[in-house]
Amino acid sequence: MLLSRRELVGGGGAAAAWALLGGGRGAPAAPRAASAPRAASAPRAASAPRAAVRETKVISDQPHLYHGWATLARRRSGRLLLSYSGGREAHVCPLGRVELMQSDDQGQTWSWPRVLLDSGIDDRDSGVVETAKGTILVTTFSSLAYEPVLAKAEKAAAGQPGAWPEEKLRRWRAAHRRLTAAERQSELGVWMLRSTDGGVTWSARYGSLVNSPHGPIQLADGRLLYAGKELWQGRHRVGVCQSTDDGQTWRWLAELPTRPGDSHEQYHELHAVETGDRRLVVQLRNHNRANAGETLQSQSSDRGKTWSVPHPIGVWGLPSHLLRLKDGRLLMTYGYRRPPFGNQARTSNDHGRTWSEPLAISADGTSGDLGYPSTAELDDGSLLTVWYELMKGSSRAVLRQARWSID
Repeated sequence: MLLSRRELVGGGGAAAAWALLGGGRGAPAAPRAASAPRAASAPRAASAPRAAVRETKVISDQPHLYHGWATLARRRSGRLLLSYSGGREAHVCPLGRVELMQSDDQGQTWSWPRVLLDSGIDDRDSGVVETAKGTILVTTFSSLAYEPVLAKAEKAAAGQPGAWPEEKLRRWRAAHRRLTAAERQSELGVWMLRSTDGGVTWSARYGSLVNSPHGPIQLADGRLLYAGKELWQGRHRVGVCQSTDDGQTWRWLAELPTRPGDSHEQYHELHAVETGDRRLVVQLRNHNRANAGETLQSQSSDRGKTWSVPHPIGVWGLPSHLLRLKDGRLLMTYGYRRPPFGNQARTSNDHGRTWSEPLAISADGTSGDLGYPSTAELDDGSLLTVWYELMKGSSRAVLRQARWSID
């Protein structure tokens, strides 16, 4: 199913790609200001923190390319890692690849990007995490969502409104024809790369069962937990997988239940966090009619074996990244794709049972082609959030970061 430009931009990474390839019960539309009547939201925490933003800047140094769907992680050494989809020309295109940058000065400067994976089709959203053993895991998924875009461009007559320049069309065709149709189909998958030497060398990609934009998390008991969704194979399950061998292999642990009236096909882009009271919290992007465009939440009190039915928490905006701060509070950061376009955060003082009012990290965006923020806590207790954004007057999205604190 081919989305309109508005739907394509609002649909995000995996959700848009999934819809373009015909997944679910149709394309998840871009979130709109008004949504269907919703169930009662979780009670809000009484506290009302404020974000004090010290600095905001662009950190990608290739303005001729489109950057998207990044994940920020802090290693125990203090080094920051940032994985994302680079090498692109557009929100959907055949040229996407997984790249990695690093910073040894708390995000003041970043290394030149290193290409970790460049398959024959589009390599998209990328997550990164350091395990308890110091291993670095990077995640991504591959997509053919660009195919209907290219097909439409090929049908447009030269000189007609919306027709592509011949050079661009030739470039996309050349990229598309790197593989046969059968080979392109075989490239579809959800992938992981692994480094045991601090990112100097990397494994070949291998299957990870599920995908989500920000990848797996490390648990206190030594396991790795990956909350995500089957994209191209299987029953398109939504749930959690676990690894007990430092991310080398993965197995299903549990599916998330589906809320009455919902389709699990409209649950997307999960992320998890372990709370200070040793529960697990997962948030997900919802495109069902009830609470469309909102973040839903599910919890587990038995180490991930069973989960509560996803429920609204009163947050319009998505997808979210979850982080437990040093003081025990939880932090969720998410894209806000309606005026004022930008990125917001909320905190929880009670292990995710209630969430604060929103804190604005950025509110100067010009469209919904932005978001997927992720956050790391720095040595001095301040926070660094990175997201992607299509800036005013440009056709290529950048990676942008804010250094901020909670007052």
